[in-house]
Amino acid sequence: MAGKKRKGMWSSGSSRSKNKSKKSGMINESSAERMFVDYADPDDPSTAGMEGISKLCEQLDLDPVEDITILVLLWKMGAAQEKPAQISKEEWIKGCEKLQVDSVAKFKDLLPSLDLGFLDQSEFKDFYKFCFQFNRQGTHRTLDCELVVMLLQLIFGTTSAASNRIPSDRLQSFSSFLEASKKEYSRITLDQWTSFLDFCYECEDLSEYDEANSAWPVLIDEYVEHIMLMEQQRKKK
Repeated sequence: MAGKKRKGMWSSGSSRSKNKSKKSGMINESSAERMFVDYADPDDPSTAGMEGISKLCEQLDLDPVEDITILVLLWKMGAAQEKPAQISKEEWIKGCEKLQVDSVAKFKDLLPSLDLGFLDQSEFKDFYKFCFQFNRQGTHRTLDCELVVMLLQLIFGTTSAASNRIPSDRLQSFSSFLEASKKEYSRITLDQWTSFLDFCYECEDLSEYDEANSAWPVLIDEYVEHIMLMEQQRKKK
């Protein structure tokens, strides 16, 4: 998501899936499969990409650009384990069984429980990592800097339940640092992405930061220098 749409959708409807009415737990697997048919890629019946996921968002009245909820849902369903920016049929069925949903109505009933405020720190770190992995494109192992800034705003912005997960000034200062460092950091790695969150957790006060004896990526070292420079400039005013 994060504002950039990618294609995907599934068409199928074999007699096997139509005739099957197997129930798993408290859901009807046939109903879950019929839902997937509606979202899946017509060129690859085993996956639903961004086009199909966008259709699900429309049915659930979610804005994927402004609302983090769809990413929380996809994370809980175990999406993108095989490839980024999609959910496979197997992941969908397993996710429906796990969350006990097999209709749009049940998905809507589930939405209030997807608030990021309900996650403990370990769960949130896993979700944060998922946000990076899901938004990768194709075989790329990195994310474009501008996309990273958009994702950070989506996850930690003032309207998000996760806005208090990091010090209030870190989101803006890190975003401004990335914007100013596009030439050096045009693309961000997973290690750099996760290190930012770890840094926020471990160094709430910059007096705790020890560049000489730390193992932070260079990006974090330079980010701290950026913060200190901004502080010096403020004091001069």
